[in-house]
Amino acid sequence: MKKTTEEILCAAAVAGDCARLRELLSSGADPSFFDSDGKTPLMHAAAGGHADAVRCLLDDGAPWNALSPANQSAGDLAMDNGHQEAFDALLNFAIRAELVLGAVARGSAAAAATNEGYLSERIAFGEDKLMDLENKAVMMAWEKPLMEAHARAICDSGGDCGRILNVGFGMGLVDEAIQRYKPVGHTIIEAHPEIHDRMMRSGWGEKENVKIIFGKWQDVLPQLESFDQFDGIFFDTYGEYYEDMREFHQHLPRLLKPGGIYSYFNGLCGGNAFFHVVYCQLVALELENLGYSTQFIPLPVKDCLSEEIWKGVKHKYWQLDTYYLPVCQASSDSD
Repeated sequence: MKKTTEEILCAAAVAGDCARLRELLSSGADPSFFDSDGKTPLMHAAAGGHADAVRCLLDDGAPWNALSPANQSAGDLAMDNGHQEAFDALLNFAIRAELVLGAVARGSAAAAATNEGYLSERIAFGEDKLMDLENKAVMMAWEKPLMEAHARAICDSGGDCGRILNVGFGMGLVDEAIQRYKPVGHTIIEAHPEIHDRMMRSGWGEKENVKIIFGKWQDVLPQLESFDQFDGIFFDTYGEYYEDMREFHQHLPRLLKPGGIYSYFNGLCGGNAFFHVVYCQLVALELENLGYSTQFIPLPVKDCLSEEIWKGVKHKYWQLDTYYLPVCQASSDSD
């Protein structure tokens, strides 16, 4: 049976034949074609470690974020097969594309609608999870070691724990961990009325060093204008997207002391390893432009995530073996 132009394109990608790729692409071959194995030409080039072929296909519009039936992108295939040059080419292209277009995790209108819906609906409190009406997990108990590590990052800077801000209470896991460091001040912003009510009934409003501010962070940040800057900040909201966190980052120079530590729940694209790397690098780059250095501390989580944990949960929001905890520090000589 005679092969189609796109099948020949895939064969050229497998071989890493750049001259043949250019010839086929210039004649109109579709670089977004999926073959019978569910792979694009870019996936074949990446899996084979053909970096020049990867660049050639990307330059001609091959979709870097296409996924195979096994939920793998070209970047995943390059990463899994140890092809560093091809991986770097894909990563650099993906970061540039996201800076301009935001094809994976952005979408402000959808994010706003999701957040408003969540804040107006009932939620279910369980021993090991907090769920919305669609059986999506707002927060789960398996995150406790991660929250303890986040608290340590923003509170334990070698001296007494100063003034801490947490945006998003949820199950209270990170705030319980923060309290163990005996911060001078501990401000919590929480927007969901049921969570806020539960906080107050469980005594959080009576703690001497705790100030609770009810409302969306976008609405209540002006209340913090009269506050001194914070020594540590943690950000973990539900029903928001990357654009919302990116907006919050614009306020960091006002909120965080020079030399202070900022961290956030690093759940962006938690179902795909390559997309997750893209967003780790993207956030680090954008924070660098604001004057912050970022390091990611790898924390193994595979043993925490059995199938039983996800029973009754509509969406597995985390499917990776390693969690990369971000530690972002403001330059000590910032204005």
